[in-house]
Amino acid sequence: MFSRRQILLAGGGLGLAALVTGVLPKMTMRSALIGEASAAETFEVSHSDAQWHQLLSAEQYEILRQEGTERAYSSALNNEHRDGIFACAGCDLALFSSKTKFDSHTGWPSFWAPLEHAVATREDRSFGVLREEVHCRRCGGHLGHVFNDGPKPTGLRYCMNGLAMTFKPQAA
Repeated sequence: MFSRRQILLAGGGLGLAALVTGVLPKMTMRSALIGEASAAETFEVSHSDAQWHQLLSAEQYEILRQEGTERAYSSALNNEHRDGIFACAGCDLALFSSKTKFDSHTGWPSFWAPLEHAVATREDRSFGVLREEVHCRRCGGHLGHVFNDGPKPTGLRYCMNGLAMTFKPQAA
């Protein structure tokens, strides 16, 4: 029996091999779809590429603006257990309450629900796997993905990049 991680890694390896050998077009379907969606979408907070580079660290830019992923277990927010709010590092929109955070044992901050009207999702078919990408509804920044293997009451796991967020502790 293969684990979910082994299946995903194998699928990712096959997709990378196909891309390197030229089986897939130079622009993946995912980047084409997201490029079209991003061009059609307008956000309350928008900046030029140069401005985003000035506002964000190189790592934050890679994640929020280029849909990158940080290394598992590398974010301090994974171990943040105080009461408070997790906000978008790109526009400071409140995204998740610490009340919905849980330890998913995946290496990324995980939540079973976002705050109301905080995030939006879209299909992500990269690496030959269908996933739901989560992004900030105000600036469009890439936050991570949502999966249907989370705890009650929603059964969802919002698996977020810690560098895509900031933490604001609740005042005592």
